[in-house]
Amino acid sequence: MKISASRNNRCYDIIIILVVMMKCSIATRLTSSFQSSVGGVGASLRRRHVNNNRILLPSQSFTSSTSSISSHKQSSSYDVIVIGGGHAGTEAATASARTGARTLLITQNKSTLGELSCNPSIGGIGKGHLVREIDALNGVMGCVADESGIHFRMLNRRKGPAVRGPRAQMDRDLYKMNMQRYLGVSNNDGGDDGEMFYGVENLEILEASAEDLLLEEGVGIEALAPLADPADVDYSSIDSSTAGSPTNKNERIRLEKAKELSSAKANVSHRRARIRGVVAIDTTTKERMEIESTTVVLTTGTFLRGVLMIGHGRYSGGRHLRDSEEVEPPSVGLALTLERFGFPLGRLKTGTPARLDGRTINWEACLIQPSERPALPFSHLRQSRGEQPPLAASGQLIDCYQTATNEATHKLVSDYAHLLPQYDGMDGKGNGPRYCPSIYKKVERFAERSSHNSFLEPEGLNSHIVYPNGMSGPYPEEIQLQIFRTMKGLEKVDIVRPGYDVEYNFVNPQVLTHTLEAKSIAGLYLAGQICGTTGYEEAAAQGIIAGANAGRAAGAAYRGEKAPVPFVLGRDEAYIGVLIDDLVTKGTLEPYRMFTSRAEYRISLRADNADLRLTRKGAEHGLVTDPERLAALDMRQELIASNVDRLRNFKLYVTEWAERGGNDLMGGAAAYRTGRESNKKSAEEVLGMPNVSLKMVEQIMADVFAEDQSAKLSTVDGESTDDQRESAAKLNPTPSSVYDTVEASVKYKSYVVRQEKDIESWRKAQGVKIPPYIVYDHDVMPTFSKEEIEKLDRFRPATFAEASQISGLTPQCLVYLYHHVMKLNKERRREKSEIV
Repeated sequence: MKISASRNNRCYDIIIILVVMMKCSIATRLTSSFQSSVGGVGASLRRRHVNNNRILLPSQSFTSSTSSISSHKQSSSYDVIVIGGGHAGTEAATASARTGARTLLITQNKSTLGELSCNPSIGGIGKGHLVREIDALNGVMGCVADESGIHFRMLNRRKGPAVRGPRAQMDRDLYKMNMQRYLGVSNNDGGDDGEMFYGVENLEILEASAEDLLLEEGVGIEALAPLADPADVDYSSIDSSTAGSPTNKNERIRLEKAKELSSAKANVSHRRARIRGVVAIDTTTKERMEIESTTVVLTTGTFLRGVLMIGHGRYSGGRHLRDSEEVEPPSVGLALTLERFGFPLGRLKTGTPARLDGRTINWEACLIQPSERPALPFSHLRQSRGEQPPLAASGQLIDCYQTATNEATHKLVSDYAHLLPQYDGMDGKGNGPRYCPSIYKKVERFAERSSHNSFLEPEGLNSHIVYPNGMSGPYPEEIQLQIFRTMKGLEKVDIVRPGYDVEYNFVNPQVLTHTLEAKSIAGLYLAGQICGTTGYEEAAAQGIIAGANAGRAAGAAYRGEKAPVPFVLGRDEAYIGVLIDDLVTKGTLEPYRMFTSRAEYRISLRADNADLRLTRKGAEHGLVTDPERLAALDMRQELIASNVDRLRNFKLYVTEWAERGGNDLMGGAAAYRTGRESNKKSAEEVLGMPNVSLKMVEQIMADVFAEDQSAKLSTVDGESTDDQRESAAKLNPTPSSVYDTVEASVKYKSYVVRQEKDIESWRKAQGVKIPPYIVYDHDVMPTFSKEEIEKLDRFRPATFAEASQISGLTPQCLVYLYHHVMKLNKERRREKSEIV
């Protein structure tokens, strides 16, 4: 089916309407702004226990999903209990509920659901890929971010599509409000202003503090909610006609790894207990409750034995409440239980900078960072509809600004270093995120630099508070103020709230399977910062996998169904797969952050094609149930195929391409070499060349088409009107909803083949020895990052198998190392032969 751009929107609407009418008994369409954004979340966006259609109810008639103690006395058994209401917790709870599992989310304070504890932004390089993948699996983050975004940018836009990362600045109040609306938590405690609220079917929320786990102990004890054993996967299900393709090779590799890491049979000897429920203390009444469940997802964030620090002051807590001196208490009992069962606990730290009063900033002295217009949304559905995020569409986007540190700043940072906290980890230095370091770590690590950028990000449309990105440092408040006032534009700035650090326990994730289930306690899943990651997006990505597996396993057990197959994503399928595979196979020594360089298949794992890669798989595993989302996927696939086919079938002589597009289009004078005048190239082949864009190719196609149509009209019908000529002479360009995907799929076609060969080369080299005399130095290995050089020199692996297990070494780094070692070996052999 070929569809012109002028008809795209009309055809899309017709297809969507037809599919929705076929799959839904009632298709009630609502027009609130929030529904237009999160409508793609689909069947999960409906009130519990009513029906399978999206509905919206006035707040006065809505029964909050927050459970009271009395309701728990009546119904104290669930399939899944999620502990923690952060980004990992909300994705885990909603994913579990979407699978049909009876789910309870326990949070200390429902008013903090959806809180952006640190940076008021979503997405970025690598992180934006994760948000798009979460959305492709019907997750929450992307839709809520679109609804709350006030500043949008595509990072790395000048680079290739594989490394571009969508990022958006949030209005913190709107993000929290929209997330709570989605979850069905009333913002006005049942007021009568007619405000609308959502709820999530199968999900209840309880305000309580989870104190401990209810467990049944025993070596090799049987799981109450098992997943099917990957060892029993039938390889005949892989299409034999494409058995040699890269995709199927990767699938076999993934299944082989799953046999070892996700196998119930392989892990039965590790098992010492199984989940029976949770012990919780009600936030209001302090009543102790035992709530039964067959699975539990721990998403404790920074709360596991958390300690907050400003200067030399230390006090227990998971984080400060916003706009308050009040501290949310840490989780100690859960840490003790994990410790008792031998979970390897370590200490990590993170920090949040001071918040500044924007009214005291000299904005004219700072460099403006405007939002992109039009803004590109995270939601695949919104993109398919051709819609912008609502605040962008209504012209309510803001500007951010850039300032920088200087030598005076760095002198204060160094002079007052003795006033920084004494941490538990790393001999008092603290084990913080390498790629989001404190200002002190930046000055210490990059002593040669005289300046570091800081981005001033307003926290909302109706707020004067500003987040100084890149300036965390838990000095005493008066020192923080002195440091800020050395910076351009901040000479008279005031601090609204000082920055602080939090140090907390994490679990080495190597004790988990690829489903994020603990090997030693059946039915216990971990997700988020407890697994050693940093960032909202990494937490949410883990949450959706842990929640999906917990919900599928527990729901099937409750219904008496056969154990479902694990929901595991491979490294070749998603950045989520890269994230989890890195964590459970290598573990982590420091807070893990996602980057595009960590993915060996990044050419294929682009932000623009996340729905093409994952939505169908999400539907197969019960995570994607919205018919509109599936219809939009079908429509996008059809449009992409149609436009690529058009490029493949359009051909011109090489010399004509060069004449119409300039010599640069076809490699300069080489286009006119003897014999090339008889060679033809398709538009697809030309687009695959360097420095050629889809827009350039389609402009030439349109010119040729217009000339041909005008000639035909002049010949066939000399009486045709000017309007008829103009209409017939148009070649509609590729629609914006699929433009990036069409261009990238064509341009990267040959690179994907080369990528596969590179990855295969180092996979075969696992047993190859790495010479002990090798020098790890940036001058010798300029393509290696500072982190990679540091870790290779520290661990000095003897083989590539050992090197591949070092956390922080990317697959591409291993490929470079392999080629470097091969070169050294070749030179050494040549030297020996010359001596002989």
